[in-house]
Formats: sequence, C-alpha cells, structure tokens
Amino acid sequence: MKNIPHDYYIKFSDPKVSEDVLDFHNKGNFTIHDCVKNISSLHNLPEHLLSDLTGNELQIYPDMDITTNEPILDTLATSSPLYRNQSCDFFDASGIAFESIKKLISPLLRKDETTNKRGYPSAGALYSVEVFCCSLSPDNTWPCSEKILHLLPNSRKFEVIQDSFDNSLLTEAILPQGHKIGNPSVAIIYAMYIPKTLFKYRYRGYRLALMEIGSMYMLADLQCKHLNLKSRQWSGYTDNMLCRALGLNPTLFFPSCVHLIGG
Repeated sequence: MKNIPHDYYIKFSDPKVSEDVLDFHNKGNFTIHDCVKNISSLHNLPEHLLSDLTGNELQIYPDMDITTNEPILDTLATSSPLYRNQSCDFFDASGIAFESIKKLISPLLRKDETTNKRGYPSAGALYSVEVFCCSLSPDNTWPCSEKILHLLPNSRKFEVIQDSFDNSLLTEAILPQGHKIGNPSVAIIYAMYIPKTLFKYRYRGYRLALMEIGSMYMLADLQCKHLNLKSRQWSGYTDNMLCRALGLNPTLFFPSCVHLIGG
C-alpha cells in the first residue's frame, strides 16, 4: 500500500468543483455558539406542527387504500445482530477502556493483507472519509497523553494528532453550552477529505462520500450494541470550530458526523 501525502490529491482537484462543493456544504452549516444564541434560529415552526410532521411515513397515494394484501411485515427480532439500540438520550460520566475503542472501530479497517478493501463500501475504493477518535473523559484509558487519534485503516494503527493534550476546545466544539445529553466518553468524528472526495467523481463524489459515512457510522453503531456501549449520532456542532479543535483546514476537511459513545 502506498503512503501518499494527503495534500498530493490537491494536484488533481478542479478548483471550481472544490469551490462549488464548499459553498454548498456551508449552506448546511449552522453556527452553534453562546455568542449568537439570541440572534440565530433554525426555524419558526410551532411545536404542534413539528409533532405532526415528524415520525411519519410518506404515502404516494394517501387517499387510496392500495397496499398489498400480504400480512404485515415482520420487524427484526431484538436478538438479531442487525437490531440497533435506540440512540442514547443521556450519557453518564464513565470511562471506556481503550480495548473497547479498538474493537469498536474494527469494522472500519482493511480486511486483510491481500486487499485494500475495508468493512464498508466505497465508490472506486477511494475511501475519502477520515476517522478521528477523541477522548472526552479523564476516566478513559488512552494510549497517549494526546486526546485525538487519527485512524489509519490500512496500517491498522492510530496516528497521534499533535498538540491535542487539552480536550477543552474539542469538548466545547462538540458539546455547546446548554446541551442536555450528559457526558459522553468518546467522540468518533467522520470527516470528508475534499480533494480525495472530488478528484475522480467530481460533484458526485460528495454524494458518494456521504453514503460512505452512513455505512461507517451504522457499522460502528451496531458494534456499540455488541460491546454494550451507548451511542448517538450528533450534528450539534459548527464545522469551523470542530476543524480548529482537530487542527484541520476547514476548506479541505468537512466534518460530516460526530458519533458520541458512552459506557
């Protein structure tokens, strides 16, 4: 396997495509910070209307009873390995052993020494999503004093992010003031590396990378159940604050999902 410097991909990127995707991606960015809490809003929908509009199924012909005659479909048994736990509403303050973290990310690694295939699908085998494992709790057992580790799936090792000894900036970026989910122990951050995302498939590469992220966090979510860990996908963060905490360039790395883990 070749160890290619990450900035080498920029050589093959179309600046116009990168600019357009960055502009589009930023439209979905929501500033979550105490300094703008009184001047920013997501919507003005009343609670009763939100209740009516959420949790529903979409019928193409809502006024016609043209469903199939077969008996009602069976759901997964709770004993099935594909039956996921509900997203955690509140994390208790507890540490996680690093051995559990290693098992948690095992579905994301290269399968064996003879292939570059990993445990999830990726268009063109580009694998344009980078994974960062971040310790948020002082009670975690962690292999180093730095709190942020970058997953190297082919090498099956972690790259230590330098100058990440203090996780206060990271915690502030992930968990803004006023959150009500308690104290997760670990955050797994899935970030698209845009030059690698776009150089081959151009605009469509953005969509493919989002598909890849969904596959990755679903595998990690199911692994959480297997390891008896609590789990929640989280979007309550601002990209620039999170990139700053990770030491990443926000024009090249797009944090697309934070996966909160707790004991």
